[in-house]
Amino acid sequence: MAAVSVALATTALFGLLMLVLLGSLLRSGVPGVLEWFGANVVLTAALPLLLARGHIPDGISVVVANFLVALAGSMLYAGFARFLGRSVHWPWLLLLTLANIPALAYWRYVVDSIPARVMIATFFAAAICFATAVLVARNRGADRARYPYVAAASLATVFGLCELARGLYFSTLPGVSSPLMFTTNVNVILLCVGAAIMPVMSMCAMLMVHDALLADARKAVNHDFLTGALSRTGFQAMARRRFAEADQHGVPLSLLIVDLDRFKAINDTFGHAVGDTVLREFAALTRVHLRRDDALARLGGEEFAILLPRTALPDALRVAERLRSEASRHAVSTEAGPCRYSISGGLALREQGETLDRLTTRADRALYAAKLGGRDRVCLHEAPMEQPAAFGAPN
Repeated sequence: MAAVSVALATTALFGLLMLVLLGSLLRSGVPGVLEWFGANVVLTAALPLLLARGHIPDGISVVVANFLVALAGSMLYAGFARFLGRSVHWPWLLLLTLANIPALAYWRYVVDSIPARVMIATFFAAAICFATAVLVARNRGADRARYPYVAAASLATVFGLCELARGLYFSTLPGVSSPLMFTTNVNVILLCVGAAIMPVMSMCAMLMVHDALLADARKAVNHDFLTGALSRTGFQAMARRRFAEADQHGVPLSLLIVDLDRFKAINDTFGHAVGDTVLREFAALTRVHLRRDDALARLGGEEFAILLPRTALPDALRVAERLRSEASRHAVSTEAGPCRYSISGGLALREQGETLDRLTTRADRALYAAKLGGRDRVCLHEAPMEQPAAFGAPN
């Protein structure tokens, strides 16, 4: 029994370490962390009861202790479900977990069978592991790294198979139940693997949390907090990728820079809160009219940039005119009445090998011409040496 005690004591120590690490994430607000922390608390409380068998009543060291282990597994699964945005279905999960109590009590006090009790515990643990593996494998977000999810799903599958093998092994043991059944080499090996489930899966959970926090940090850097559009930094990174694709495949690429007309007057008349709402609603309106590969960025204040890959100037002009027309009809509801606005745009087609700074300068020049021409219009800069041509609403 020494090997079994060592395995359980090691799990308890790792559980305490996981509590420290997971505890540091409690303030992160990431869904699932509280359940993972609770799972380790419950398991840490259960292990001393298992180790005290023979010194305390079996109702506590066998029935209660194994129920707590099952509860810890359920909480571990619930943590993954919450983290991945899936429903936990607590009533069913708790009902299945509570079913361990009468089953364990029956096979201890009505029929004393160690193999039966081990099968109850291991088959439940295997079911939790397999359910976790499926949950993780099916719910990786598109913006998430593959490694933490593949690792978690793979390890959960391996743990489930080992728990299933341990239960099947005990089902083949003949003779009268005896604690010596726990001392066989096969059981010790499989028990050590089972003892690693909680700490290893908790570490997988922390890897997933770390990936999510990194993704959120990247999003905060690359996106404007007010409108959800790309930030200047994110836009520059996106533009580099799109420029490389355009050069590689020899396809056109257009840039539209848009400015909301007389935006200061909107802030002065309706207040800055309404001004923020106008910016948000304009960004949402713009996204409706863009394709998946197009990129919308807020360059600052009321100025936006729209990158249109694989789009020649005539097609880009149609996009810009449609957006200008939609914006001119768009009214933002406010307490002081509807707030209407218009936009001016500068459009330029990228030349082969042209840098973002140069392309932006030409689109800015066209935007300046649109402003001078009376606003609520789109001007285009067809080639680096040509003067902007104006399109849109008449003066």
